[in-house]
Amino acid sequence: MKATCTPNLCALTHIGARMNNEDDYAFLKLRDAYYIAVADGMGGHAAGKVASRMATETASAFIRENYETGMDWLNLKFLLRLSHGLAHSRIIENAFGEREGMGTTLISAVIRGNEVFIANTGDSRAALIREGRTIARTIDHSLVQRLIEEDRITEEEAFGHPASNYITSAIGGRNPLRVDLYRWPARPGDVLIMSTDGLHDYVRWDKIEELSKAGNAREIAFKLLERALEVTRDNVTIAVWKW
Repeated sequence: MKATCTPNLCALTHIGARMNNEDDYAFLKLRDAYYIAVADGMGGHAAGKVASRMATETASAFIRENYETGMDWLNLKFLLRLSHGLAHSRIIENAFGEREGMGTTLISAVIRGNEVFIANTGDSRAALIREGRTIARTIDHSLVQRLIEEDRITEEEAFGHPASNYITSAIGGRNPLRVDLYRWPARPGDVLIMSTDGLHDYVRWDKIEELSKAGNAREIAFKLLERALEVTRDNVTIAVWKW
């Protein structure tokens, strides 16, 4: 297991129930902000691990080099979108031989003061939770989410759905690139949870909300991991920020 914890943040990745860990995360201290990225690789144990690491390294390096203090939302949106696009291009350029078709999810966040700026591609997830209740959440790029939007299944029926591993957009891979952008205001005590589907596809969301009240960022992250390892059949990566 790899973990990075500070007073406000705890990020960790665990092999879970798999033979190899194809997840990855990155964390940066910027001039007046923090950056977190979480990725879940696809394409077999070798290619998936390469793809997730390539995505987090490419995106975080671009943010480190180009982020400016006090950057406004318009430019920050452009920066986050471009970081996902560069990771997408790099993976496609390297997807040959045994790595053909490799890809990864990528969810990234810039946290600055009492705001969080999110970019999402795939079905890894970010949610802002206040006093055990979800205030905002990213929309998964997945077949299951499409079925929900078309009123063909309910949110309850989506949990544990057999098509839960089919995503409709990825960094690399064969599906079109989609980058959704979010800007959420936070309050003291709010919790940001970012995770791969090894957590949220196996632990019901009301339980995740309950565990978000477990204490500081480190306590929340390890409580979520403990619960996930009881039920998951996947790798588990979790990043928790608490204001």
